[in-house]
Amino acid sequence: MALPPPDPQFVLRGTSAAVHALHFSCGGPEPEIPLLFSGSENGFIHVWNLKTHRVNTALDGHGRKSVYCVETMGGKDRLLSQGRDQRICLWDLAEGRTSVTDSVFTEHVGFCRCSLLKVAQGRWLMAMAARSLEEVQILELPSKTSVCTLKPEVGAKLGMPMCLKLWQLSSGSQPVLLAGYEDGSVVLWNVSMGKVLSQLICHQEPVMSLDFDSEKAKGISGSSEKVLSIWSLNEQQNLQVYKTHELVNAGISDVTIRPDKKILATAGWDHHIRIFGWKKLKPLAVLDYHTATVHCVSFSDHSNPRQRLLAAGSKDQRISVWSIYAQT
Repeated sequence: MALPPPDPQFVLRGTSAAVHALHFSCGGPEPEIPLLFSGSENGFIHVWNLKTHRVNTALDGHGRKSVYCVETMGGKDRLLSQGRDQRICLWDLAEGRTSVTDSVFTEHVGFCRCSLLKVAQGRWLMAMAARSLEEVQILELPSKTSVCTLKPEVGAKLGMPMCLKLWQLSSGSQPVLLAGYEDGSVVLWNVSMGKVLSQLICHQEPVMSLDFDSEKAKGISGSSEKVLSIWSLNEQQNLQVYKTHELVNAGISDVTIRPDKKILATAGWDHHIRIFGWKKLKPLAVLDYHTATVHCVSFSDHSNPRQRLLAAGSKDQRISVWSIYAQT
């Protein structure tokens, strides 16, 4: 008999708005305080102390426009955030500072989250949807130098990029970008050459979210339909459908693979968080707490596996935090 699904370990309240982005920073040595960053529809970024379950700081840098991406850059003091004000902000939070140190104007009107890849100490690549609807721009940070612009071929009709994932096969190798588009395609780009390596139609509807496991060369994507699509990348850098999984209810806002590559979580329009085994996509649990669409899911980066958490942010203005290590 299956175990009943667990209750959240705790719930974070106080954002006063729908939660669209979550990012943990828990991997530091003790006695560093584990943190969770959340981005809200009212433009605030909240820095949650996971020991006290309270907000340490509320950051305001996006002119009260929705924040839909938050990421740390090599430590909890360097933060990147992206909002509907068409700006990506870089923050310096050391010594209690709460200031935006730099920003990039994206001129992009959609809600495609940017993607970061560390390429050297203190150097990052960032992929972001560009002003022209179908283009993706790659910048180097912190210099903000443009590396390239990825433009689909004339007549490709991919539509807008909806989700992005920069990665590299091994450190020092050529960076590649996976991009999910409005027409339901996932496209693999060679960043240094600015050309398409492979394209696969995974969905009938826009690709809302994707994640990729570079060790297994296998990825997963979700859309507004009832289908999760799992696809793989062969030696020739060709994407191919590996399998699909039919969901009970339509609509996936976010999908993320846990860093240990054992399980994955999806954020559903049906208010549910679903947990699957990554190897065979076996359904493991349906986490039922929220009363509205779940917008985002994120796994923590605790170095001790037993401390690892899953957080989910919802339109109901709450963040549920789950310990699913024991259950899986």
